[in-house]
Amino acid sequence: MNILILGATGFIGSAVARKLTEEGHQVTGLGREPARAALKMPQARWLKANLAGMTRREDWQDALDGQRVVVNCAGALQDGYSDDVGATQERAMLALYEAARGRDLLIVQISAETEMAGSDLPFLDTKRRADAALTASGVRYVILRPALVLGRNAHGGSALLRALAAFPFVIPLAYADSPVMTVALDDVAGAVSAAVRGALPSGSDIALGSDDRLTLKGLVLLHRSWLGLPPAPVLAIPSPAARPVTWLADLAGRLGWRSPLRSAALTVMSGGVRVRQRSGADRRLLSAAETLAAAPSGVQDLWFARLYLLKAPIFVTLALFWVVSGIAPFLGFEAARGHFATFLPDRPASVMLTATCLADIALGLAVLFRPWARRALLGMLLLTLIYLLAATFVEPALWLDPLGPLAKVVPSMLLTLTALAVLDER
Repeated sequence: MNILILGATGFIGSAVARKLTEEGHQVTGLGREPARAALKMPQARWLKANLAGMTRREDWQDALDGQRVVVNCAGALQDGYSDDVGATQERAMLALYEAARGRDLLIVQISAETEMAGSDLPFLDTKRRADAALTASGVRYVILRPALVLGRNAHGGSALLRALAAFPFVIPLAYADSPVMTVALDDVAGAVSAAVRGALPSGSDIALGSDDRLTLKGLVLLHRSWLGLPPAPVLAIPSPAARPVTWLADLAGRLGWRSPLRSAALTVMSGGVRVRQRSGADRRLLSAAETLAAAPSGVQDLWFARLYLLKAPIFVTLALFWVVSGIAPFLGFEAARGHFATFLPDRPASVMLTATCLADIALGLAVLFRPWARRALLGMLLLTLIYLLAATFVEPALWLDPLGPLAKVVPSMLLTLTALAVLDER
């Protein structure tokens, strides 16, 4: 069967694509950056597209041709540089439903429990309106509403759980006592498969959440045990104390970084993550403990957990280092120009110093903007190598300087390489 998967490069979408491909379906994955997914799953067909730009019926015609099922795994937590919640979760979906009318097509919608804390947030409000439009569209559909999804891999909220679990000595938690229901990623993919097979009748609206009852604190401690770390006390953080973190995370979102600590996520967590039972599947779903036990952790999971919350400080440190290194020579311009004056006349030396300072500042600012981050990091490495080679040739004695101005560059290069290593989000 020909199946189109929206958001096929994401956490849930990639698992669904893998499951349906293994079952012999012809899968077409749609995503914003499918190049790497195409290498990992070459048996699928891949389309590069941004749902935020597919808000008219005609935008869907080519993508829907020949398809029998559309599985919508796409979504956006909060508006940011890279995300438009209204366009992705509502306007594009309304255009899809309109384009689907008159076709023999089933739409499987991965939605959420929209009647919870923060129900007026664009994230949940747009999902609620899109679900209502789907039920009224006349198109065959199945709506699945998973709780917090846990899998072998991690992204967003599940990644944050692992990072919090790996905190040394004490675990800081806001909303520690909020209830959290979970569902295994394999169970979500299995439910999609059941919908595709027709085991779930059209018109089904199904909650996917295991029967175990955990708090956020209990779930984090469960992950800590899974990582093989000794028990640690949990420090309950008052919600007002978490707001500065959410403000910074929201700012990062405007720069293209999708942090699970943004205000929308914290608002939802304030009331817990739960789903209400609806008609549909009755098979037992894996508990959080069973989900984790099915895929024992390895050292790579511990590395990921420990590095996850260090990612933001690494990028901010690099940005500050390069911006400050670009500003500082202007504060002692004559002394700084002296390094260039040993092999250049005064005016060219001034021009060279100004150019290098502005380049440092530009790279420091560019690395904070997610779409430019990789190129900025590569530029930092290239420029650092040029500085080292030039300084070694012109003033080799700097290697023996007691303050180590050249030796200190090596750790900054290693930090830049670390930033490159942890840059990818999926």
